[in-house]
Amino acid sequence: MEKHSPQSGSDAPAASTEGVPAPEGPANLIDTDYVIGQDNVTARKFGLDVDLHGKVFTISSLLILVFVILTLALQNEIEPIFDSIFSFLTGNLSWVFLLGGNIFVLVSLGIVASPLGKVRIGGAHATPDFSYAGWFAMLFAAGMGIGLMFYGVSEPMSHFSTALGGTSVGEDGVRTDWAPLGAAAGDEIAAQKLGMAATIFHWGLHPWGAYAIVGLALAIFSFNKGLPLTMRSIFYPVLGERVWGWPGHAIDILAVFATLFGLATSLGLGASQAAAGLNYLFDIPNSDLTMVLLIMGITAVALCSIVLGVDKGVQRLSQLNMVLAFLLLMFVIIVGPTLMIATGFFENLFAYAVNLPALSMPFGREDANFSQGWTAFYWAWWISWSPFVGMFIARVSRGRSVREFLTAVLLVPTLVSVLWMTAFGGTAIDQFVSDGFEGVQDAALEIKLFAMLAELPLSAITSFVGIILVIVFFVTSSDSGSLVIDSITAGGKVDAPKPQRIFWAIIEGAIAIALLLGGGLTALQTASVSTGLPFTLVLLVGCYAVVKGLMSEPRS
Repeated sequence: MEKHSPQSGSDAPAASTEGVPAPEGPANLIDTDYVIGQDNVTARKFGLDVDLHGKVFTISSLLILVFVILTLALQNEIEPIFDSIFSFLTGNLSWVFLLGGNIFVLVSLGIVASPLGKVRIGGAHATPDFSYAGWFAMLFAAGMGIGLMFYGVSEPMSHFSTALGGTSVGEDGVRTDWAPLGAAAGDEIAAQKLGMAATIFHWGLHPWGAYAIVGLALAIFSFNKGLPLTMRSIFYPVLGERVWGWPGHAIDILAVFATLFGLATSLGLGASQAAAGLNYLFDIPNSDLTMVLLIMGITAVALCSIVLGVDKGVQRLSQLNMVLAFLLLMFVIIVGPTLMIATGFFENLFAYAVNLPALSMPFGREDANFSQGWTAFYWAWWISWSPFVGMFIARVSRGRSVREFLTAVLLVPTLVSVLWMTAFGGTAIDQFVSDGFEGVQDAALEIKLFAMLAELPLSAITSFVGIILVIVFFVTSSDSGSLVIDSITAGGKVDAPKPQRIFWAIIEGAIAIALLLGGGLTALQTASVSTGLPFTLVLLVGCYAVVKGLMSEPRS
């Protein structure tokens, strides 16, 4: 049941709902006896304040600590288990991820085109908390910064190479190649277009559709309807008051796991690329020890950012990220194949649009290696990231209209990703096609970026900037992630004590270390896929809940 909230942002002060700002102007609050933080344990131990949800925090932290200890203690035994789980989930259930991703995009676009887009997050009179520049910077940095650095060169080059190589079939009649769709054997132009279309497919509308659904649902149910800023609130239209009991606890615990493992995947990728880059530039040993020390050092920097808070910490680091990323992008565009990048941006967008129906088809795929090994992993990774990114962008998007929110979340990062992939991946492909340079194609995955930059002027400087970007993206992801997990384990409060966020930042680093040592990249991918599968179902419920919630809101 809902009740009308008549307070106006201009005529009366916003009422204070503990932990979540009250709506400004007309909004339909949900009439519930639950008070945010009522199940929390509050205490002061050893000079530190704690304010956390006893059941969610205790179960989440204990299970995760046990996982870390076992993974580190049984490294040799754990690795084949990770391999088997990853192969089973991507091989048998890839259609679940692909179908879910399509639904998230279609629901988001449907809301943008409907009158529901007029609803304002935080009440009809709410005003944005951040400028467009700060808002866009945080959207982009939190969403996929490390991924773009890691895959910006390697993925377009990989898809181009496999498409150019054509298809191959094993004795059982099943394709053994990794090319997307039907490949483009021997045709460099067609292979380039198909490779870029496949890359943009993985970094465009679909991942941001998942983020948008979670972010919008959390924002509406928290800032417009007065519920805690946790994943359980999305399920109120389905579970009603039962959402405050064990069903809700289970949802929030799953959200903690999904967020932590999604983050650990990105932090592990970032650490491996930073270590490889340091080895490439300064001959620092590219070893497990180097990666562990990197994770520990960067986590320490993230702790400093946490202490400073969102305004001084996350926002400033995100803006630093944007400046450095923009400078590196402009450098590649100017000194690289400028005309090819300029025309390729539009050509690649067109190729993406043309191939989108076939790439997004969940059934009857002949390119099993590509759709299962690439797309299913990506979708699981994005979905496991969705509680983290969704909750973070919900927190920084109060005051935006729903149409403005969805348009920005779907289109702005997608277009930036297209430009980034076109510049970095396109330059690497051009080096191969025009100059016959095979260094990028032959390099290890984490080195491809540096191999491409080595063929351009000032490579030592740009490669060092690349390492700095990876590290700063690492810090903002860890910082933002700890902020989100702390909100979930604090019963939905957004102003919980900082020591709790420090605890979760340390745990994030510990999980990344455990997964890297216990199975490397496959372990990281398995962690994402394992938590992404159940969370796909959570997001499908979120699609229903967000539409139902928006239908009861006043439209400005």
